[in-house]
Amino acid sequence: MILSVLIFSVASVTSLQETAETPLQEPQQKSRGLHGYIGYSSSQPKDRAKFGMGMGFYSAAWSLIEQPLEDFQIGLASGWILPDNRDNKSQPLAPEGTLARQWPERGPTWSSVFQTVEGGLGYWRGNRFRYGPPKFSMNATPQCYDYEVGSPGWSFFYDTEALPDNRLGIAQLSNRLLIPPDALPFKGEPKGDFLGYTYMALSFTDPVSGKPNNAPTGDYAWTCFLSTENFKGPIAYYIPETWSKIADIFDDPFLHNRGLDSRPGLMGGGAMEINTVPQIVARTEKGVRYSKIPKLSFPVNQDGQAVLVQDVIYYSKKALYDDFLNWRRGGPAPTGQFDMDGSFQAKLGTRTPGFDQDGKPLTGIASTFDTHVFPDNTWGLVWKNNGHAPLGQFPQYFKHVEDKRIAIGPGEVPEETGLLQAKFRLAEPGEPFTSPKSGAWKQPGAKGEAHIVILGDGSKVTYAWYRFIDQPSFQQYNWSQAKKKALQEFVEKIHRAWPIDGEYMPPPTSGKLVALDPALFVTPPKGMEIGYVPIVTRQEAVLPQQNR
Repeated sequence: MILSVLIFSVASVTSLQETAETPLQEPQQKSRGLHGYIGYSSSQPKDRAKFGMGMGFYSAAWSLIEQPLEDFQIGLASGWILPDNRDNKSQPLAPEGTLARQWPERGPTWSSVFQTVEGGLGYWRGNRFRYGPPKFSMNATPQCYDYEVGSPGWSFFYDTEALPDNRLGIAQLSNRLLIPPDALPFKGEPKGDFLGYTYMALSFTDPVSGKPNNAPTGDYAWTCFLSTENFKGPIAYYIPETWSKIADIFDDPFLHNRGLDSRPGLMGGGAMEINTVPQIVARTEKGVRYSKIPKLSFPVNQDGQAVLVQDVIYYSKKALYDDFLNWRRGGPAPTGQFDMDGSFQAKLGTRTPGFDQDGKPLTGIASTFDTHVFPDNTWGLVWKNNGHAPLGQFPQYFKHVEDKRIAIGPGEVPEETGLLQAKFRLAEPGEPFTSPKSGAWKQPGAKGEAHIVILGDGSKVTYAWYRFIDQPSFQQYNWSQAKKKALQEFVEKIHRAWPIDGEYMPPPTSGKLVALDPALFVTPPKGMEIGYVPIVTRQEAVLPQQNR
């Protein structure tokens, strides 16, 4: 989501060019209504590399907005994983010609924008099927933000066409859960229930030493585990070659063994990233400007406290990697439950966040709410009664005074501005996500007929059953038959041994778990119970008559 901070609409530029004398006949909706980060820090183990094999936590899920809005993007509390390149102090990791290399402020190494895993909960401007509550999406940037990988077939909402065959990066692992390109919706209206997720580096294939003119590839497959009320376990992983191929693409030997396929992850704290939020601007007859942002609500208790993150844990190889590798090499099957002897439980910290609107600082927010680490080592927000907004609500109205935007209560907004009654534009369903009718999607292709389900977000999802090793993401690699056979047989063992109601992540220390949309769950057809996975091939809006 770092890249999206740099993208502004033409309307944003226009709003910056307006002068105080420009007449406003009625309230006008613009962009750049709110920007900032609500973040937490976490303590780090002394040996960060040792505990760089995984990171997990529980993040609260709730409906931040009442209705799906156009041009709206806010990530709920999430984290970022970077490859550990702390030994490199000066050499650029972003090759000339990549998008990130155009950001000189990230130099001299560009390590923070070389490769990332940054999926989580949120609302994204690129969502085509918004429905009120947030969604969960995997997301990674394998090549300096030149492209992103958000699902087994598509990017992170930037395009409705599937990624080119040679940029597919996620291997679907679960044979019970659909992973639609518009992200995973939840059941009903979550009200601060917790979603647990962990990205864990596991070994599905052996490292490849590389040929004289080719990059080596490690065996770290970053695997996404979920912990919800109705699903627990791994859903998919990033194929290691996803990270190593950049060295070959740019013919840069310095990048050998620099990616997430062979380096432990660096995982700091996390944040809510407030990015693309609309505003409605109006002016009184005397020329005083006011602005309004959408109503943003948080799940507070009677004391005005909102717990947003808990149980931030870092993992070493002992947590699961060692037993998993031993299993693949012929040893006994582990239960999949993370060994807490291989964990480091972080202590959380925080600081007062800052916000801006149109690049101008917002004042009065800290007197409305502030971040807080509670006695049980959970992190969240605490509201104060100052009249700017009800408990649990971000200030919605601002008065423009010189170069500041001052938070005010609704009673301080002049009636003549029309802001109190002004409505934000609602989001409409977008274009369908489509997949090719040739290439990796057809050779060797799916088995049997396509299937259709209707999700709670109002979309229709078409999917087909592929043998695990035949899914599109693997077809770009010229692997030997022996390697493909070994991986296929190992995944069949996983399907037999790891149920979706097992124990993997440690349970949350407080609160209850959120539930995924039941329509995401599928049952393999007869003959495909083991070793096959459901790959989404299309997602589109439900026609009105189909939704009745």
